[in-house]
Amino acid sequence: MASLSGFGALQPLLDDPEIEEIWLNGSGHVHIAREGEAERTGLRLDDVAVRDIVERMLQSTGRRVDISQPFVDASLPDGSRLHVAIADVVRGSWAVNIRKFLPKYRSLDALAAQGMMPTDVAELLTTAMNDGRSVIVSGATHAGKTTMLGALLASCAGTQRIVTVEETFELAVEGPDLVSLQGRQASLEGTGEITLRRLVKEALRMRPDRLVVGEVRDAEALDLVLALNTGVPGACTVHANSATEAIEKLTILPLLAGRNIDRAFIAPALAASIDLVVHCVRDRAGRRHVQEIIAPTGDIDEGKVRTRSVYRARTRQSDDFGRERGDLRPIEAAS
Repeated sequence: MASLSGFGALQPLLDDPEIEEIWLNGSGHVHIAREGEAERTGLRLDDVAVRDIVERMLQSTGRRVDISQPFVDASLPDGSRLHVAIADVVRGSWAVNIRKFLPKYRSLDALAAQGMMPTDVAELLTTAMNDGRSVIVSGATHAGKTTMLGALLASCAGTQRIVTVEETFELAVEGPDLVSLQGRQASLEGTGEITLRRLVKEALRMRPDRLVVGEVRDAEALDLVLALNTGVPGACTVHANSATEAIEKLTILPLLAGRNIDRAFIAPALAASIDLVVHCVRDRAGRRHVQEIIAPTGDIDEGKVRTRSVYRARTRQSDDFGRERGDLRPIEAAS
């Protein structure tokens, strides 16, 4: 019966509240991740079944995948993110990834209860968001950046008008005054593309109390920095191996805009507009936690943004309940 409804043989995995991610390799074997741990299921799908499921998934998204467009990112009706790569870019069968965003991780309190951070860190971040601070979330792949950003937004969604900008809808945020925008691929004729840069500019015309870019990785960093310097609080994620590296990356990425922009302009603008950088990591056991939080001081030292430590977790030491301990310094008193 599963093959006749929903998304076929994958539907039970999509319905399982403990499964975070599902992926299929060229062999047709289905893999999943629970609590950050990968495992191979006994399920295997042939090429026809995989293509049928992907086609069903894409029907409601308005997106396509074919020889001329061999990659696709799309948001499923439940908020999960779909990524597909097809032959001849992929050897053999299609490669499919589905990343789910589970309700149990959608608040800072819930993340604290799961051990991602101490309760006092969750309280500090809640206060920062409601006070209109601009917060950057950094980390490597699968470190929990999008989950953390969603929880941060949930903490202030009841009091702020939030406008989010993403290439593909991923942020699962609900609020009484929320607008979510996503980019669009070019048509077969090469027209109609909507970029993140365009969306950031459009978002500023929507009277946001907070402007959010799901992930900054290109020249849209310039538009975000300029927006934050108008006084609009913001938030985003950035791929980095430390909080300090995240700030350095946000100093460099705007240079890709190529419009007579140099580091001497970007660094002070960034230092004046970013309040906190929250760095997330995933350890060898698959557990995710906040490793550190830093705050720019507003000063520049040899072209680099100076920062101070707000919080740093101890080296995987836990209390009697398995929750990580760390040292927390108030934002204003951090040194």
